[in-house]
Amino acid sequence: MEKKLNIDIPESIFRFESLMERILPKRIFYKLLLRGKGLEFDSFRKYSDDDDASSIDWKASKRANTLLVKQYVEERDIKIMFLIDVSDNMVFGSQEKLKCEYVAELVAALGYVITSSPADKIGYIFFNNNLVQITPIRPGKKQFETLVYEISNPDFYGGVSEINNSLKNAIDLLPQDLTLLFIISDFLGVDESSRKIFENLGAMFETIAIMVKDPLDRTFPDLNREVIIEDPNTGERILVNPKIAKKIYEKNAAEKESLVKEIFENSNIDFLSLGTQEDFAPELAIYLKNRVERRD
Repeated sequence: MEKKLNIDIPESIFRFESLMERILPKRIFYKLLLRGKGLEFDSFRKYSDDDDASSIDWKASKRANTLLVKQYVEERDIKIMFLIDVSDNMVFGSQEKLKCEYVAELVAALGYVITSSPADKIGYIFFNNNLVQITPIRPGKKQFETLVYEISNPDFYGGVSEINNSLKNAIDLLPQDLTLLFIISDFLGVDESSRKIFENLGAMFETIAIMVKDPLDRTFPDLNREVIIEDPNTGERILVNPKIAKKIYEKNAAEKESLVKEIFENSNIDFLSLGTQEDFAPELAIYLKNRVERRD
């Protein structure tokens, strides 16, 4: 029987793009939300009837006693890279979507928005304990179509998870003039030994980490019977009663997630946590809008 992922790329793009267009003006919503090296502040200018009201800089306007908007100098060569976890950890789920299916739709939606600007470029790396697929940064819709084809291919998924090793190898492949780096994973393999790797990434590149979790990554179901749990990396199995182990499991999961957030914060890496039980589109759109406001 042919393997197939449960994904709907066109629908995910429509939901996300529609939300972003409502949140930010069409002509600037992508450029502003991903502004790193992409746009350089030039000066303020007076607000005109052609401007969207959301582009008004209220602090500067108050000082000048007239409505002002920020003006930017575009750099033509915007480069975005996705590092995408495709390991066994991601081929898991208790919801409608496996984690990898949820990520595929999210990345496709972001990739579509980025490549809607002809001058802007994306690349991507799939990883498990190694680098599974490396696609250099290129511009255009052809690159987006290749991304959709490959992220929809179930043959790329699976394998032992080893995020530290993969990120170490990926760093050498990232261009020094990268505008923005997305790392998308459940980050279950992150521990204290990962700290230096993320510190290096955060120092070298403007980075956004998107953590995608299934509810079962955080809690056991309410079952009063014994179940077998297997470590996908080692194959080790243990017999547990979820009702008895639930509190310990939740405590360990919460502590692990707290450590991941602290590592990102101290590494100057922006962080978004998503659950596969929720629609990524509004969560991601609001996060990016807030990111714009924080940077302004």
